[in-house]
Amino acid sequence: MMVPLDPSSKPTSQRRIAEGDTVVVYERHDAMRAVAVRPGAVLQNRFGVFRHDDWIGRPFGCKVHSAASAGGGGARGGKGKGGGFVHLLAPTPELWTLVLSHRTQILYLADISLVVSYLELVPGCLVLESGTGSGSLTTSLARAVAPHGRVCTFDFHDQRAASAREDFERNGLTSIITVAVRDIQGQGFPEEHTGAADAVFLDLPQPWLAIPSAGTMLKQDGVLCSFSPCIEQVQRACEAMRSCFTDIRTFEILLRTYEVREGGLKGATTNEESNAVPLAQKKRKLLAAAETLDVKQNSSSVMVRPCSTARGHTGYLTFARLRVHGN
Repeated sequence: MMVPLDPSSKPTSQRRIAEGDTVVVYERHDAMRAVAVRPGAVLQNRFGVFRHDDWIGRPFGCKVHSAASAGGGGARGGKGKGGGFVHLLAPTPELWTLVLSHRTQILYLADISLVVSYLELVPGCLVLESGTGSGSLTTSLARAVAPHGRVCTFDFHDQRAASAREDFERNGLTSIITVAVRDIQGQGFPEEHTGAADAVFLDLPQPWLAIPSAGTMLKQDGVLCSFSPCIEQVQRACEAMRSCFTDIRTFEILLRTYEVREGGLKGATTNEESNAVPLAQKKRKLLAAAETLDVKQNSSSVMVRPCSTARGHTGYLTFARLRVHGN
């Protein structure tokens, strides 16, 4: 279970893998997949063949070796028992964001973190979301309000809603998350939630059409967030918010990640190191040109540099607080 619902039960990460569990198979930081454990099934990848039967009864987080090498080698395919290996991780909202099926463009961890923080979510809150999409944010919202809160999420697309519902059932989240098909831009949120929501999140092409309804759903001092990829959408949404919201703020998160690995510099011998000033200067010059940082450790180097594949603009997050009556 991705989100602990019973305080007396062990977190998933402390349980042992059982038949029917979902595990995240970690090959490397940019190569992971979600796999449902089934007796007799096998997973085959570039590091070998892995039998599900060998996983059952093992703790989450364990390292498992392949039954037969399928090409060997690699960052996670070191030589060992049977060839390569992988790690079996317990699913979390963060990992689920990285392995889920993309039915739509999703929110990633940097945006999700700000949303959960600025919506001021705590256990027991009621959150309304539109639209559901691939369910990346929805899963993190559920953990924030668990075990007694609720997330009511809406999508106008029947198949997307059905697929998201299946994912939430698979991850044991149906007691927290309710999925419904509804055109929030055209119909607004259901009246049953009027004045009951602690927070509302909108990911819509025309959010300004849903903002009046969102305002009626929120409790006094509740928080609204709207995600939009284009600044023109932000401008129109802010105009719609001014009538009944205050403290309107927009953010764009640009996350810069770094690669940290052992470098390929050859270490000097003891005699060379005794008078290696020219060599050290040469190393510093080369590393500066490559915009890397070299930390010498026993004749090896740790190289640190910005990743060339860092994600750029994803969208704008606009937050606003419902104005208290009389102010």
